[in-house]
Amino acid sequence: MLRGSLLPILVWTGVACFAYFVYNPLVAVVLGGLFALSFIVGFGLRRRARHSVRCSVYSALGGVLDKSMAGF
Repeated sequence: MLRGSLLPILVWTGVACFAYFVYNPLVAVVLGGLFALSFIVGFGLRRRARHSVRCSVYSALGGVLDKSMAGF
């Protein structure tokens, strides 16, 4: 795993934990669902563009993490 991708993963995990303890476990599940949905859409778009499975997984994960950190 690249060191540059640790910060977005820690932010996603921190926000999910915060939402779980402060609000409700359902909020953390919804947040995880949004992450998974973004990943699946990115993966599907890359596969339709005829990228390999490995390339699609890495690119979809990187794309979700990159776009989620745009505000920082």
